[in-house]
Amino acid sequence: MLGNEKVFPDPNEAEDTGLLAVGGDLSPQRLLLAYKSGIFPWYSEDDPILWFSPDPRLIFELKEYNPGRTLKKLINSNKYIVKIDTNFDTVIKQCAKVPRQGQSGTWITDEMIQSYIALHNIGYAHSFETYLNDELVGGLYGISLGGAFFGESMFHHKKDASKIAFHHLILKCREFNFDFIDSQVPTDHMKQMGCIEISRTSFLKKLTNTLIKDTVKGHWT
Repeated sequence: MLGNEKVFPDPNEAEDTGLLAVGGDLSPQRLLLAYKSGIFPWYSEDDPILWFSPDPRLIFELKEYNPGRTLKKLINSNKYIVKIDTNFDTVIKQCAKVPRQGQSGTWITDEMIQSYIALHNIGYAHSFETYLNDELVGGLYGISLGGAFFGESMFHHKKDASKIAFHHLILKCREFNFDFIDSQVPTDHMKQMGCIEISRTSFLKKLTNTLIKDTVKGHWT
């Protein structure tokens, strides 16, 4: 059980499920320490705060990206407009509301929403927003540290709207010379988008190397 001190156990001590620790708080200081350590919060409304470091880990290698023919056609059609960091609050709240296959609720609790909004306000959390005729129809949000972007969640109300947001996230990460996007827990959906599984040991090594880079703080454009 975590106390008030801002520390975490060694991620390699996590259970087979990836669960590493219980308790603590969602202050910006603790959240940033967690991400720097390869750890993230993931829990339901009625649970205590649960901290995970899964093995394997899902990441997206930026240098390998090449959008498929269908996605290229959609991008070139200019059907959707993408903006960055203009509507973070709504993006995270929409991510919390969208039903997930095989899930009865959401891990994005009200407490988490307020905590990530706080991280956005101090320049560490970012949103990519997809608009159709000025209506927000998809998007994603996550945390940026060093040369990594830690993807938290995405949503869509129109077909491929979240894929368009993810495409622009990749372009922005390439522009900043980032090393990878962390997608956390392996899912079939993210694998279809090009994410790959690596061991926790490999992930932690990549993380250590990428945190040497300066963090691109502030609101992105």
